[in-house]
Amino acid sequence: RPRRLAVIGGGPIGVEMAQCFARLGSEVTLFEALPRILMHDDPAAAQAVHRALESDGVAIRTSCTIGRVEKLDAIRVIHSVLPDRPTLSEHFDQILVAAGRKPCVEGMDLEKAGVDFDPKSGIHVDDRLKTTASHIFAAGDVASPYKFTHAADAMARIVVQNALFPFKARASRLVVPWCTYTDPELAHVGLTPQLAEERQIEIDTYELSFRDLDRALLDGECEGLARIHVRRGNGRVVGGTIVARHAGEMIGQITMAVSARRKLDVFSKTIQPYPTRAEALRKLGDDFRRSKLQPGVQALLRRYLAWLR
Repeated sequence: RPRRLAVIGGGPIGVEMAQCFARLGSEVTLFEALPRILMHDDPAAAQAVHRALESDGVAIRTSCTIGRVEKLDAIRVIHSVLPDRPTLSEHFDQILVAAGRKPCVEGMDLEKAGVDFDPKSGIHVDDRLKTTASHIFAAGDVASPYKFTHAADAMARIVVQNALFPFKARASRLVVPWCTYTDPELAHVGLTPQLAEERQIEIDTYELSFRDLDRALLDGECEGLARIHVRRGNGRVVGGTIVARHAGEMIGQITMAVSARRKLDVFSKTIQPYPTRAEALRKLGDDFRRSKLQPGVQALLRRYLAWLR
C-alpha cells in the first residue's frame, strides 16, 4: 500500500481506484484536467460522487494541468498548475495513470487482412460489426466506444447472429447502461440532458432525492438521487441516472424501459417491494402521472373528493 498515491484521471477507473486506496489508508490526490470528474455523467450525479470521495479523504484537483513528473530516488514529484495558484509540486510514493486507454491493434498484421483500423479509435466496423474485410467481424473494446464487459458480451452476440444466421442485428440498437463502482455507485443509461440538447431532442426530467425514500432513511444513506428523462410530449423514457448504493442493480429497470420504448408511468404501475431503493422508480412514475393531470381535471377531482366528504 503506497502511503501517498497520485491518481491521474478523473474518469470511472480513476475515481474507483482513488476511493479504494483512500479506504485502504493511502493519502490520495486525484488529478483531472477537465472542470469536473466523470465528465460523461450527469453533473449532479458526478457531484454526489465528488463529495463522497472528499469525505473519504481524497484530494481532488480539477482543471489541473500536469506540467511534468520527475523521480527523485524512490519519490515521484508531480508539478501541476491550477487555475487559482502557481505551479504546485507534490511528492508521492506511486502514481496510477488512469487517463484513458487505446486499443491493442498493432502487430496483428490487420493491414494484410484488409482490415482498416486507427491506432486511437480501434478497428473500423459497420453497424453489423463487419470490418472492411467482409468475412471478418470485430467486437468489444477494440471496436466500440463503450469499454465495458457487458457491452463486449452484447456485441459478441451480434457477431454470432450476423455471421451465422440470416436475421441480422445492428449494434446501433444496443441500449448500453454503465456503472461506476464507487460508494455510492453511479449508474446511467441512455440520454443525458447535455446529449439530448446536442441531438435537439426535447426532454422532461423527473428527479427524486433519496432523502424522500424510506429505505435510504433507514440505512442512513440519504445522499443518493434518481433522475429519469422522458421525451417531451409522449413521456417515453429515454435515459436515467441513479446515485446510490447498489445503483447498478437498479439501473436495469430503466434500461428495460428505454429498450422497450415504455412511458414513465410503467413504473407507477409496477409494485416494488417495501422498503427498497427501487421504490424511487415508482415515486417517479407517480410524479409523471400527476404532471399529466390538466388543471381542469385537477379541479374536478378536488370537487368530487369534497363532495364525497
